Amino acid sequence: MRILLVEDDPTVRGFVAKGLSETGHLVEQADNGKDGLFLAVSEKFDVIILDRMLPGGIDGLRILETLRSQANATPVLILSALADVDDRVAGLKAGGDDYLTKPFAFSELLARVEALGRRGRNEAAPQTRLEISGLEMDLLSRSVKRDGQKIDLQPREFRLLEFLMRHAGQVVTRTMLLEGVWDYHFDPQTNVIDVHVSRLRQKVDKPFEAPLIHTVRNAGYMLRAD
Repeated sequence: MRILLVEDDPTVRGFVAKGLSETGHLVEQADNGKDGLFLAVSEKFDVIILDRMLPGGIDGLRILETLRSQANATPVLILSALADVDDRVAGLKAGGDDYLTKPFAFSELLARVEALGRRGRNEAAPQTRLEISGLEMDLLSRSVKRDGQKIDLQPREFRLLEFLMRHAGQVVTRTMLLEGVWDYHFDPQTNVIDVHVSRLRQKVDKPFEAPLIHTVRNAGYMLRAD
């Protein structure tokens, strides 16, 4: 997706932009309201991530109101340190589609952005089955098969494989796995990821001809069919 990120805090902006780029999205950035408004009304984006409080005389709510007054329906995720109910309500009433308070976990931001992207494309209901190259996962029965053979997974292994399958063809970083599978928002400095990926490979790849789980040097892992 093509995403516009309007955020004045350089640390937050860099963190979010890097994470989105690592997951395959194209990110345009603005660090003030004036530039953010210009990009939002002059170019086409799939999703806009918009900070409420911005320098330049134009805040996030004004950008939102301008967009909606021009019948621009681009999905907007509001980022803000303002966490009171009244602040969230004001953001949604101004035309925001979702509201995420700071501090936040990148995995949650990514999930919300991708959900808004799907909504913008009018996609159907959430998937209940995942499939890639003969590997099938049924999210309702919590079962996995490859080439028709049942694969028994422990709960954490199932979550790890589900995360990889949902991001098939994309590099999945250690940070994404720690947040998305273990719910860690820090690096525990252990080899927990390597151990579980190794166990998963023993069950998903070793009994079959072609491997699906690949290591991407200095980046993370990728599930793909060669």
